[in-house]
Formats: sequence, C-alpha cells, structure tokens
Amino acid sequence: MLLIECPYCGPRNETEYHYGGEAHVAYPEDPSALSDKEWAEYLFYRNNPKGLLKERWAHSTGCRRWFNVVRDTATYEIQAVYRMGETAPQNGGVR
Repeated sequence: MLLIECPYCGPRNETEYHYGGEAHVAYPEDPSALSDKEWAEYLFYRNNPKGLLKERWAHSTGCRRWFNVVRDTATYEIQAVYRMGETAPQNGGVR
C-alpha cells in the first residue's frame, strides 16, 4: 500500500486520496481560439515518463485539499510533496 504525506494532515493511506493527473498543465488563455486538435491535445495528451513526474492529488476523505506530489512512476517512490501554489522542487518532474 502506498503511504502519501498530505502537507496538511500528515501521512495517510493511499485509499484516502484521489489522483488528479499531471500537475502544472496550464489552461489555455483562449480555449475558443484553439483548433480541435489543439483542444484534444490539452485535454488528453499528458507526459507518461518512466521516472519522476509531478502529479496532483486530492485528500478526498481527509482535509479535502489538493496538493502536488513528485513521484517516480517506475518505483512509486514519492520524492516530494508540496502545496498548490508553491514552487515545485527542483528535483524531478517534466513540467
């Protein structure tokens, strides 16, 4: 079982969380100006590296807050946890 450190509540079992996808994906400034291809790329195309990735997680059965995690997708090891709005750590991730 994966143990995730909530930056607000401390370490909790992964069953208390919901995965929110890749972190730091910027919303387009003018979505109506995008082509169908560009809109589809924004909605569906994400990095899928073997290694470190910055992800969003929600502590859905705890404090209900969102935060970011730097996790190794090959080993599931969590390298860092940081709150939304904070600067991402220098180690890891592709965005």
